[in-house]
Amino acid sequence: MQTLHVKITLGRRIASVCVVLFFFVFFIFDLVKIQLIDGEKYNAASLAISERTASISAARGEIVDSNGTPLVYNTQGYTIIFDAAYFPSAQEQNMRNEIILSLIRHFEDNSLEWIDILPLVFDENGAIVYKEDSENLIKEMKSADMLKLNDYATAQNCFDALIQHYALENYSPDDARKIASVCYGMKRIYFKIGTPYVFATNVPDETVSLIKENSGFYQGVDVRVDPVRNYADGKLAPHILGRVGAIDAEEYAEKKDLGYKITDQTGKSGIEYAMEQYLRGVDGVETVYIDANGNRSSEVTTAPVQGNNVVLTINAPLQQVAQDALRDALLDYAGTKGNMVDDAGAVVVIDCNTGAILACATYPTYDISTYAENAAALNTASGSPLWNRALLSTYATGSTMKPSVAIAALEDGAILEETTVYCSGSYEYLGQHFKCEQSHDTRHVNVVNAIDESCNTFFYEVGKNIGIEKMNEYRTLFGLGSKTGCELAEAAGVLDSPEYRSSIGQTWLPGYTVQSAIGQAGNLFSPIQLANYTATIANGGTRYKTHFVKSVKSHDYSQTIYETKPEIVAETGVSAETLDIVKRGMLKVGTTGYCADYFDHLSVQIACKTGTSQEIRQIEGESVKINNGFLIAFAPYKNPEIAIAVVGEGMTSGVFVAPVVADICEYYFGQSGTFEDFSPEDTFIP
Repeated sequence: MQTLHVKITLGRRIASVCVVLFFFVFFIFDLVKIQLIDGEKYNAASLAISERTASISAARGEIVDSNGTPLVYNTQGYTIIFDAAYFPSAQEQNMRNEIILSLIRHFEDNSLEWIDILPLVFDENGAIVYKEDSENLIKEMKSADMLKLNDYATAQNCFDALIQHYALENYSPDDARKIASVCYGMKRIYFKIGTPYVFATNVPDETVSLIKENSGFYQGVDVRVDPVRNYADGKLAPHILGRVGAIDAEEYAEKKDLGYKITDQTGKSGIEYAMEQYLRGVDGVETVYIDANGNRSSEVTTAPVQGNNVVLTINAPLQQVAQDALRDALLDYAGTKGNMVDDAGAVVVIDCNTGAILACATYPTYDISTYAENAAALNTASGSPLWNRALLSTYATGSTMKPSVAIAALEDGAILEETTVYCSGSYEYLGQHFKCEQSHDTRHVNVVNAIDESCNTFFYEVGKNIGIEKMNEYRTLFGLGSKTGCELAEAAGVLDSPEYRSSIGQTWLPGYTVQSAIGQAGNLFSPIQLANYTATIANGGTRYKTHFVKSVKSHDYSQTIYETKPEIVAETGVSAETLDIVKRGMLKVGTTGYCADYFDHLSVQIACKTGTSQEIRQIEGESVKINNGFLIAFAPYKNPEIAIAVVGEGMTSGVFVAPVVADICEYYFGQSGTFEDFSPEDTFIP
């Protein structure tokens, strides 16, 4: 018994010693960690009389083309900021003004941009006025949080309030406005310690050196390294890529609960806007310590995380070909035929079997990399280069609608392939006279030749017989008059009908039915709708949702966050026989008809349909009737891969944009190695 007691006592002593040793080792390790591993950190903290945190801007994700070629990427650049811990306080307004004006003069003397968001400008007479297209900023400026002015306050009222508030009475109006812009910007972001004001981004080394060398004067003006948005080629697909800009008050109100700050940048248009939730990174946190001698030390307490990368369906080389071909066709037409309107147009290329948009171009265009410095000029430029015609413009599309009418009539049983209509060159309906100005091999025209020769009389008669409801039933199936579903803003267009006319206070007249059959009346469709309509015909009647985004990858491309799968919007149910008849008519246009000379050198057969429509446009204060030219196409004729829609504003025929289709197909099929064997029966039409 005594031996057992001794053993228990000994065990307890050993256990006690082990516990003591454990805590001793733990404290020794902790001491080593504090003094040696984290010594600098704790030393800085112990010496600090203050500490604060600052945000570290995260880089946005890249935007790349379908092959992974970067289109939008990030570099690092210097940002000039005002640090509230050292910048003169609001009670030292005169000193603030001197520093701000000195910086502005340096920037302007060296042709550098500084951030100027004040929605007040001087007009040609020197009067202060509101900046155009700045409604949100103007509303914010007058608000109770800012200048506390009534909604009806004039631009001069706002300017007077700024001058008084920021002690600018002794400055010239021009200098006063510039200083006020910066001071207003500081107030707008609630400038304070931890919320620096950004004066300028992506500044050169020389400016950084100037500020650092004169830090005694430029007190509180600091330099920060931030990610800078860059473009591989600012002229490539600017309407698709879009841009980023400073968040405005309304955007901030919507997004602040998502972690956005009033100082943040956000997507403003294009893919930058549409894919904001993926592209935006997560900001990091830096802790800054300041000791009794004013020395600063810092550490990154939370590292920033770059945003995800967006992979587009756009193929960059094909996009360049489409842009160049569209520009050349428009300028060639203007040079040889003349044009009453600005050279303008659009082209869209779609994968027939997925709805992926391979190229999408608008002319005139612009360089998005220089948008900031050219924004004012671009907003007022002739031809509206900022406008995305491919997605947002809608047109009466002329004879490109004839295939849809043929489909409706064939499916309804109103005509057969061998049905003919006699064309004398004119057509009378309920006392109204309509023309067909095409020449025909025979006056008795069947559906295939009516598509090839674009016979108005054939479609007048067919449209009258099947009626507007039947025509619109099939146009709806093919997506005409509705959005295609892509990620970017697009127009719905107008599918003209008795119901639509009633909704706008008009009466549907009988003549509208026969006009609608040839693509006139009040129908208005966008180029992207035309391309998807053509793709649906080409692929056998399946309409896909269009898309610009192929996938979203993690910041290091190691994971797929999101991938777009082909999405079927509608199965038209149109018979293969009907589509074959219509496609053979389109094949004739591309191989023996109006466009044959443009396509005969290609390695694939092009099936297409031209169109021309009239439009009344205001030119120099007068109503002028102009034409617009259209061409829809798909290729190859066997096993179609791509569909194309082109519009040339002011053109008298869609034939004149045929070189655009030719250049696109020559590049696409030359690159893909797709070659199609011809056979006599392909071009033989009974």
